[in-house]
Amino acid sequence: MLINFDEIEAITIPGMNNGTGIMKAQMYNDDLYRIIPTTIHPGGSIGTHKQESGDDMNYIISGTGKAFCDGVEEELKPGVMHICRKDSEHSIVNTGEEDLVMLTIVVKK
Repeated sequence: MLINFDEIEAITIPGMNNGTGIMKAQMYNDDLYRIIPTTIHPGGSIGTHKQESGDDMNYIISGTGKAFCDGVEEELKPGVMHICRKDSEHSIVNTGEEDLVMLTIVVKK
């Protein structure tokens, strides 16, 4: 299977899951996976939400931020991956002065 993100239109999402600011994403979604190159602009966040469809894995490409999963805070920086397991609650905040760029992969269960 090949996914060409150059052929998937980028969308802008204000206040994702009641978060703050603006997020840009290209969403691939099928019965097994949700794969999303994501950019959260400075000061923006993805609001707290329950991860219902499967494990949510967020690999950080650039920028800095924080993830909160079931009350645990994790620092985000390039080269790390934040994993929020199915049925957990999490949020992600861009704490830096540049875009927080990540690749999100949800393996549906």
